[in-house]
Amino acid sequence: MTTPPIIELTSRARDIFRLVVEGYLTTGVPVGSRTLAGGSGLNLSPASIRSVLADLERLGLLAAPHTSAGRMPTESGLRLFVDGMMQVAEPTREERAAIQSRLSEPGPIEAALEATSTILSDLSACAGVVMVPQREPRLRQLSLMSIGDRRVLAVMVGEDGAIENRIIELSAAVPPGALEEASNYITAHLNGRTLPEAARAMQADIASGQNALNAASRDLIERGIAIWSEDAARRPILIVRGQANLLDEAALSDLERVRSLLDDLENKQSVSELLAMARDARSARIFIGSENRLFALSGSSVIAAPYRDREGRVVGVVGVIGPTRLNYARVVPMVDFTARSLGQTLSKFI
Repeated sequence: MTTPPIIELTSRARDIFRLVVEGYLTTGVPVGSRTLAGGSGLNLSPASIRSVLADLERLGLLAAPHTSAGRMPTESGLRLFVDGMMQVAEPTREERAAIQSRLSEPGPIEAALEATSTILSDLSACAGVVMVPQREPRLRQLSLMSIGDRRVLAVMVGEDGAIENRIIELSAAVPPGALEEASNYITAHLNGRTLPEAARAMQADIASGQNALNAASRDLIERGIAIWSEDAARRPILIVRGQANLLDEAALSDLERVRSLLDDLENKQSVSELLAMARDARSARIFIGSENRLFALSGSSVIAAPYRDREGRVVGVVGVIGPTRLNYARVVPMVDFTARSLGQTLSKFI
């Protein structure tokens, strides 16, 4: 059934529909005619309200989970409400301060991304998600240190101050002089370049024989390139925090839905593909229940917004995942504000 435009509803139907949706999103409980007649200011009898509720149900905007249990919005009804009736509430001063405070803490870019996911989870009582920027950090220095006969610790320092460690397993022990020679050679090629750029330059240099490296140093560098490339390919592209927020009393009454939702969250590649659909949005984009294939079975909603670098290019997406019964009016602007704040924080890194 096609969802009717909001303008096709009578003013009475719009008022009753809005009250049902807002009541349900607040309490999680279907809203009945007696509740609406008692304290909503409609000045209508329960019988008149029931008649409008029945009309809204026939239009596919409301549903009655049980006989005489009141009405709740369908996914189509939620979409109509979000697109045509919802009045957003900007984040409070306290919420804005909490977001900006967490994102202003010193540390590498990874710390800012984790803080974003955590603060979104804390403030929304949902799961917070952040798609890691598609970027290749530029590197400044690399040091190699022996930690055993055939094991070497590689310490890489990025231009943004981030430090990464990798263990390199060697086929044979190398003398200390080879470690120093390889460190100096790699640092010279790494400085100011991304890892793929430096790897290509080093491979070409070694293949052409245009260097004075001995065999041990060449072996160390080639193994290092392989380890770094493999590690980069395995880096997580999604940070998820606050999954436990999804296990409320309502969710626990439907364990199959909970199991489906947690399975979906484990599939980070699919979640990332869903978030990527919000990359071209000007502001937060909302996916309700079965509107997205990934969360169709668990009946969850996703609110996601892109964040940008200093030049205005989209580099990632932030968002929340929660039940369809979440406070869209509060969470949507919160996700938007967090995306803007994260972009400002990352402007000093990317």
